[in-house]
Amino acid sequence: MVKKKLIDLYPYRVKEDNAEYLLLKRAKGQLYDGQWRMIGGKVEEGETYWEAALRELYEETRLKPVTFWTIPSLNKFYEHHTDEILTIPAFAAQIEDSASPVLDKEHSVAQWFNIEKAIEVIPWPEQRRLLKLVHDIITSNQILDDWLVSLN
Repeated sequence: MVKKKLIDLYPYRVKEDNAEYLLLKRAKGQLYDGQWRMIGGKVEEGETYWEAALRELYEETRLKPVTFWTIPSLNKFYEHHTDEILTIPAFAAQIEDSASPVLDKEHSVAQWFNIEKAIEVIPWPEQRRLLKLVHDIITSNQILDDWLVSLN
């Protein structure tokens, strides 16, 4: 069996000194139908994890980050129907505060949330944990240079 390679990406903006997080609601008939989620997807052959995260951000929202970094933690969970333990690298992308997403067909709604509301609407515990970690890092201005991915 070929192991799935997946990514998670947490887009955010800082508006009037407040961090807001972009969540997308999955469209009817799609996997995770009706759930609010961050951006996620599969790594394609020949791609690195970080390249896949940037591609997924653009495909799902048409947005490009001004700052892009690796979250110093992983999303890990067990998938019973494939009997796999998935280990998923996570990334964060700061978006211009005036940018508006253009959604793909997999999503029905995009909305910016404050941290409290974002954590309330995301159903997956590991995604809530990673979102809190991102919030703690950006609000304390502690993004290490080692985590930054060059966009040039």
